[in-house]
Amino acid sequence: MVTDTEGANVAGRRPGQTQTREDILAAARHQFGERGYGGATIRGIAAEAGVNPALVHHFFGSKEQMFVAALNMPINPAMLVETITQGPRDEIGERVLRLFLGLWSAPDTRQTFLALVRSVAGSPKVANLLRQFMEDTVLARVAAVLDIPLLRLTGAAAQMMGLAVMRYVVAAEPLASASDDEVVELVGPVLQHYFTR
Repeated sequence: MVTDTEGANVAGRRPGQTQTREDILAAARHQFGERGYGGATIRGIAAEAGVNPALVHHFFGSKEQMFVAALNMPINPAMLVETITQGPRDEIGERVLRLFLGLWSAPDTRQTFLALVRSVAGSPKVANLLRQFMEDTVLARVAAVLDIPLLRLTGAAAQMMGLAVMRYVVAAEPLASASDDEVVELVGPVLQHYFTR
């Protein structure tokens, strides 16, 4: 049994908390890459990292949170689901769009989003992983809560992805330099259309 700095027994913990966390992340990236989001398990990730599954839960919580950390995703899917499903239904488009624009506007999350977009565009494996993850953790949940067909939700996601590419990756003017309010006025009603029965 390994002991921590205060002498307490810690099941499954190896010396070097930071290195152990990085080992788990590396194992998670490998497991998600080889098995997909649906096929990877906390137990499999723990086995590859050489730790107890309880330690994976200690560092990351759920498989969903593990995936977010492994891909360095800048948003918690639970927060996204809550933003979409909580509040007046006729304001979903604006709520989602303002959250999205705020995340892209912050320098730290913008860089992470750019890296994610480039990874998805350049790797079918990463694109497949992200698709599985979004289907399981966001789209299916929102569809169930709001009773909206998945086709409409994937249409909304496509709208957001297209906006991100044109505004932040391609930097097409005048969209790139438009204020958030201008973008919300332009795109918000279109996005809202997808959430209207």
